[in-house]
Amino acid sequence: MTAPAAAEISEAAVGAASVEALKRLSLAQKEARKEAKIKHQQEKHAAEMDAPPGPLITPAGDLWPRPYYFEDDLRRVQPYHFTYNTWCKERWRGRTLIDIFACEFRDRPLEYYRAAMELGDIFVNQRRVGPEYIVRNGDKISHTLHRHEPPVTAEPVGIIHEDEDMIVINKPSGVPVHPAGRYNFNSVIEIMKSDRGKDFMPYPCNRLDRLTSGIMFIGKSPKAAEELGDKIRERTVRKEYLARVMGEFPDGEVVCDMPILQISPKLGLNRVRANGKSARTVFKRLAYYPPRTAVTQSPDDTIMRKRTGYSIVRCLPVTGRTHQIRVHLQHLGYPIQNDPIYANQRVWGINLGHDDPDATRNTDEDIISRLSRMGKEEVAQAVVYYDEMVDEYEKKRAEKMTGQLCDVCATPLYSDPGSHELSLWLHSLRYEDADGAWSYKSPLPKWAMPPAGMSGPTTVGGLEELLHAVPKTEPQEGAAATPEKNDEQ
Repeated sequence: MTAPAAAEISEAAVGAASVEALKRLSLAQKEARKEAKIKHQQEKHAAEMDAPPGPLITPAGDLWPRPYYFEDDLRRVQPYHFTYNTWCKERWRGRTLIDIFACEFRDRPLEYYRAAMELGDIFVNQRRVGPEYIVRNGDKISHTLHRHEPPVTAEPVGIIHEDEDMIVINKPSGVPVHPAGRYNFNSVIEIMKSDRGKDFMPYPCNRLDRLTSGIMFIGKSPKAAEELGDKIRERTVRKEYLARVMGEFPDGEVVCDMPILQISPKLGLNRVRANGKSARTVFKRLAYYPPRTAVTQSPDDTIMRKRTGYSIVRCLPVTGRTHQIRVHLQHLGYPIQNDPIYANQRVWGINLGHDDPDATRNTDEDIISRLSRMGKEEVAQAVVYYDEMVDEYEKKRAEKMTGQLCDVCATPLYSDPGSHELSLWLHSLRYEDADGAWSYKSPLPKWAMPPAGMSGPTTVGGLEELLHAVPKTEPQEGAAATPEKNDEQ
């Protein structure tokens, strides 16, 4: 065999060996990848087996009957598990889950949210993802928690009129209309469902603020609710409120047409401002009750205050600005007697916002800052004089933290709300069709009746006593039950 031939054979053998080696290497790599995949799956399965149980999803609608119980003249709700669901908002895209909760959900400490994400109580698309998960478009974020609702008055939802299409109710004060914030079952909608059965679906046609009592319309069908809502929007419905205010309100007709400006959407705070939206309210005193004694002494015996008594005032809102009656009464110098916002000396100062349309005595920033500091731990003290009830009021001013924790979820527990957190002395007294087709009026609330030992009116006359102050070219504005605008006076 010649040398060149031997060299060719040797080179071929080396080539074959190399190919074989490459094949063996490729097979080894495939095997290694397969083993790694199996190991990863085993580790993932083991992690899932060791992980805490998945989130408990307990829709509120599944709790039937509603977990109400009654104690101390309050409607209470047994704490229960509840799952909030929300879809990814555009501003959340590309952000971590913990960042979103840190910026936009401040009910609880950041440490709570982080732990809830790690445990799976806060989850995305029905699975646990952890705090560093990047939220994407289309994600459904859920939060299961042990829910504690504040108590509300035990007073039932009164029925003024009912037919096949509509229920006219007398809403108790202190009860929100819809589930919102810390309130769910303790809302007018849920209480009526509980009273009338699981299949009953109420459709509110107008709204009242949580603290305000009085007439509301509940449709039995979307069509009935929409028809009355249209009437209210078209300004063919008149309404009258009743308020109990500080001091001796002037006799005769009083018209306030000062514009109103919302100075803090977050706090829902409004005030009379020259650059606000036009607003007009007609007032007429129904009764004045002088104080039983000339002065009252503070609980710590350090401050002597002159008592001025109180007045019951009829209110006809021609326009429908949020908190309009409360703000106009404050501007006139006769705020609603137990108003925790607009009769709050710690927020508005000694003059309580009286006659300050240009914000020269108190700037908007000052008012917002003071009100922002009024939290659960810093009692919101309204400047009110209940006469014989003032001492009891001072003893029980507001709901506040007790220092105790829930045994189930370690949530800080609150005391029962004070009387002024369950009632605002503002009442939706009357609604009527401008063409006279129908009219509904509620009984006077207890706080508007003459006090013991004094005489005074127990009924209210017709609306025509106030209407002559409303030009025919300026019909009364109404507001249907829409998120943008409502009847919260």
